[in-house]
Amino acid sequence: MSHPRHQLDEVIHAPVRLSIMAALAATDLADFRFLRDTIEVSDSLLSKHLLTLEQAGYVRIEKAFEGKKPRTWLSLTDAGAKAYRDYLDILKQLTAGS
Repeated sequence: MSHPRHQLDEVIHAPVRLSIMAALAATDLADFRFLRDTIEVSDSLLSKHLLTLEQAGYVRIEKAFEGKKPRTWLSLTDAGAKAYRDYLDILKQLTAGS
């Protein structure tokens, strides 16, 4: 039997990406600026990590305009929500004996 840490999703495991997943799991839709301020990162760092999560199929990025102002809306995909739940389950396994 292998140790549960081997099952941790490396895409989610990075601290910024884990913060993004946790924040998005708590809501249906989040604005880019709100998420940036919530997890306290720069625009460029958030964009970089969102791209990784989007490429993994975990995050949906929707761009729209409100008047002439661009807005970016973010949400977890069904696959992202499942991956996040699975990640949390593995963390529980890892910490159950502590």
